[in-house]
Amino acid sequence: MKRLYECRDRLQAQMLHDALAAHHIETVILGDYLSGAAGELSALQFPALWVVEEADYALARQLIDRYLSEPEAERLPWRCSRCGELMEAAFDLCWNCSTPRDP
Repeated sequence: MKRLYECRDRLQAQMLHDALAAHHIETVILGDYLSGAAGELSALQFPALWVVEEADYALARQLIDRYLSEPEAERLPWRCSRCGELMEAAFDLCWNCSTPRDP
C-alpha cells in the first residue's frame, strides 16, 4: 500500500475513492474518523487515500491530478449513452446500467 493523497474531508475522500474504483484502482481511506477525537489528538489530521497496489500508483496519481485541475464549473451533469439516465458530474459510471461516461 502507498499513500496517494491527503483529502480535505470525508466527502472528497469518498468521491476520489469512487472515481478511482471506476478505473479499477483499489484504494482505502485511512484516518477517516480521526476528527471524532478532536481535542484528544495533538494535531488535526485529514483522511488519506491510499492505493492498495503500488503498481496502480502512477495512474491513480495522474487521475487525481486531472480531476483536481478541472474547474468545478466544467464538471457538468451528463446523460448516459446507453439508457439515457441523467447523471451528476461526479459520477463516471451510470448508476442505472453501469455504462462508463463517454470521453
